[in-house]
Amino acid sequence: MKTLLTTAYVTIPDGVQIEVKSRNIRVKGSRGTLTREFKHLNLELALVGKNKLRVDSWFAKRKEVACVRTLCSHIENMITGVTKGFQYKMRSVYAHFPINMTVPADGKSIDIRNFLGEKMLRSVQMHSGVKVDVSKAQKDEIVLEGNDLEKLSLSAALVHQAVLVKNKDIRKFLDGLYVSERNVLEPVEAGKK
Repeated sequence: MKTLLTTAYVTIPDGVQIEVKSRNIRVKGSRGTLTREFKHLNLELALVGKNKLRVDSWFAKRKEVACVRTLCSHIENMITGVTKGFQYKMRSVYAHFPINMTVPADGKSIDIRNFLGEKMLRSVQMHSGVKVDVSKAQKDEIVLEGNDLEKLSLSAALVHQAVLVKNKDIRKFLDGLYVSERNVLEPVEAGKK
């Protein structure tokens, strides 16, 4: 059965500008700008006043109705990204051979050595807009930061997949890099970066 009209609203906080043009959304805030395309969803997007975005779905089936809330969540994550930013912390776990992690000065990649005693160098490139750094507070920890939650989580997944244990019992060999914390950073005041 089709639902005649499904509507959801996204509240736009102060200091954030949103531009909507043919299901392309551009969110601008104190930390930068994020752009995303939602052409694959059959939804109507319109700005209502200065601080609300309306998302409509006409004559939608159950799965299309679910897309309304999903789109709102994506936009809210973009707003959080450009105002506060996201942070992932990853810890290295090893039984015998200590995993050695080095980050070049630009913070756009990470080099992993001595995984399970292997001599091979594993180099993982971060997605654009994601910075990686070795934690100073905690041993064997790296910190990934960025504005785009999707690119940040994809970068964390690439690091995790680079050190997967092959041809051994993964219940016994738990060595690797795992996400230990997900945080929202503190907001940055306008003018400071």
